[in-house]
Amino acid sequence: MMRHPRVWMGLPLWLTGASAEAAWTVNMAPGATAVSRSVFDLHMTIFWICVVIGVLVFSAMMWSMLMHRRATGQQPAHFHESTVVEVLWTVVPLVILVLMAIPATKTLIEIYDPSESELDVQITGYQWKWHYKYLGQDVEFFSNLATPADQIHNKAEKDEHYLLEVDQPLVVPVGTKVRFLITATDVIHSWWVPALAVKKDAIPGFINESWTRIDKPGIYRGQCTELCGKDHGFMPVVVEAKSKEDFATWLAGKKAEVAQLKELTDKEWTQDELIARGDKVYHTTCAACHQPEGQGLPPMFPALKGSKIVTGPKEKHLSTVFHGIPGTAMAAFGKQLSEVDIAAVITYERNSWGNADGDMVTPKDVLALKQSEE
Repeated sequence: MMRHPRVWMGLPLWLTGASAEAAWTVNMAPGATAVSRSVFDLHMTIFWICVVIGVLVFSAMMWSMLMHRRATGQQPAHFHESTVVEVLWTVVPLVILVLMAIPATKTLIEIYDPSESELDVQITGYQWKWHYKYLGQDVEFFSNLATPADQIHNKAEKDEHYLLEVDQPLVVPVGTKVRFLITATDVIHSWWVPALAVKKDAIPGFINESWTRIDKPGIYRGQCTELCGKDHGFMPVVVEAKSKEDFATWLAGKKAEVAQLKELTDKEWTQDELIARGDKVYHTTCAACHQPEGQGLPPMFPALKGSKIVTGPKEKHLSTVFHGIPGTAMAAFGKQLSEVDIAAVITYERNSWGNADGDMVTPKDVLALKQSEE
């Protein structure tokens, strides 16, 4: 991927004596998997074939123009057609294309072979976050942008991984064939991690397959590469590869979190506890559309401050958050958030920005709504 030098006062930094933030790179990287290295090798093979063709063609052109120019007294040949020439310019390109197709086909077969996987992960794109579900493991979670809002709004200095950091990365074991089942719930997204040579569209109603086997532990970053709406640029992908032992420990910890979350549904929550938790949930899940202070971006994203839904009956408010509003940008969060987080964010909204209703929605209320529709 090419990186462009920083610019100061409209001038490249090399003209001002300052140093660039990143070195120029004009080629692909070999990547962290066998497939990515195969893609890199194929790229370099085709590149050098094109270089040789270019050198030969332009050398012949330059030689012809110099050696057969009018000043040397050359006389143009007069002929209508040449069977030999026509055969050559048909056969030679055909042979070149066949030679190029052999390594390309081999690499494509490798890319499109997700069989015999050892771990299956369902990846679902939402506006504007990713949901990861480890099939057969009872573990699933959302991965949201973690870059602080102050950096986005130029109130703080941007760090090394600006817009490429998340609260919960996808964690996979090294040396394991991991199959990805990629889809979406709303619009078309695209899950892309260049170091893994994985780029696959996430299309509502369809499931696309891809796979990877990472060689060594590390963190690999990517982005959504399909224009998917207002916050398309705030939808990073982070994959963390751990050793098999560390992955087993992490997976056990996530399963414990799931069990603990189920226990929290039965807990008797206070309003202050729900508001504190709802504050975090709101700024992670809702603030992108409805803004941090609830002022919204009308008419697409209505304000929650003083909203008739937020200040009205809590049953209506709960139903709106749980089911969403069809035909609008308001998504259904019934399957996206836990009972605790739905109750917390609703309680937070009903008691913030002057919406001091004083009431609360409990996790048991959300669970009752969920059970009534099963």
